[in-house]
Amino acid sequence: MLYMVEMVVKIPHTMPAEVAAEIKAREKAYSQQLQKEGKWRHLWRVVGEYSNVSIFDVASNDELHTMLNNLPLFPYMEIKVKPLANHPSSIVQE
Repeated sequence: MLYMVEMVVKIPHTMPAEVAAEIKAREKAYSQQLQKEGKWRHLWRVVGEYSNVSIFDVASNDELHTMLNNLPLFPYMEIKVKPLANHPSSIVQE
């Protein structure tokens, strides 16, 4: 199942820089592993914001929920999830 996920990151300004850097390093490693596994299919930065739009390809709502919950930055994110379906006019069908 394909999902579009919008993530806005809001790290508290009071967080020490070294703590934020460590969390971001774990986030990068985890997200890159999911990309290599083919579960995190696309990852785009939103220009001018600390946010992204991503496409996930997972088996279920529960699998996506678990993956998002395991993001090291999850406690500092606002997340919107939208399930996707094939469009009848698309020349590419997933």
